[in-house]
Amino acid sequence: MTSRPTPFLPTPEPPPAADPIQAPGTAEHRWRAWPGLRSLPAVDPLGLLRTGAARRPRVLIVAAHPDDEVLGLGGTIAVLAAAGVRLRLVSVTDGEASHPRSRAPAARDLAGVRTRELHQALGRLNADVQSVRLGVPDGEVARHEPDLTARIAGLLRDCDLCVAPFSRDLHPDHEAAGRAALRAGGAAGVPVWEYPVWAWHWAVPGDVRLPWHRAARIPLSPTARARKRDALECFRSQTQPLGDRPEDAPILPPAELAHFHRDFEVVWR
Repeated sequence: MTSRPTPFLPTPEPPPAADPIQAPGTAEHRWRAWPGLRSLPAVDPLGLLRTGAARRPRVLIVAAHPDDEVLGLGGTIAVLAAAGVRLRLVSVTDGEASHPRSRAPAARDLAGVRTRELHQALGRLNADVQSVRLGVPDGEVARHEPDLTARIAGLLRDCDLCVAPFSRDLHPDHEAAGRAALRAGGAAGVPVWEYPVWAWHWAVPGDVRLPWHRAARIPLSPTARARKRDALECFRSQTQPLGDRPEDAPILPPAELAHFHRDFEVVWR
């Protein structure tokens, strides 16, 4: 199939960093200044789901860690929920390894903390979600990929669409979860859309490592955007320091969160 032409020139791939996620990232003002981002074709997930539907559609949302789904797709979740779409959320891990060297009190039960944060965030999105926790060890999703693929395939049987982490996000858990969803969706005949999270950090506008020919924008209403902002505030274990030591530093400081305050979200289709 011929790729759609893009209205911008790709940026040559930069030299690889030892750990692109730990390296300094691309500031959000650079993404906002890039015309290619705004020129991505808009897609309406509700239009896709309503086409030929004889029942209320269902969407399966896959997240490697609690907060991934809100970061990458929170506004869309709010839109789908408001339209009565049935939502099923699969949390592959509980995100318990986000601060592996922290000795702060909150780090003693990060799995519980992050699960509660996600529950609060879904409430702020006004999303009635069927949640499934798989309990795969944080940081080890690739080791469980075959089983994860089978689990996702089973959960997809009554779904019309699957959205999952970008399978080239350069975070190993995101990539493994994305690959599993793509394989499961292919076997079940269910379309899979991928949402990027860390790509906004390590990539640059026009980056040839990203599949821009498959990219689309999902516009967000002011209400959906506000709900997403409120939901992101719930993830204090990721946006605020756990303590006073360097190992307690937030995973998502304001410069990272800025990527997720746009009036649209991006998926690869």
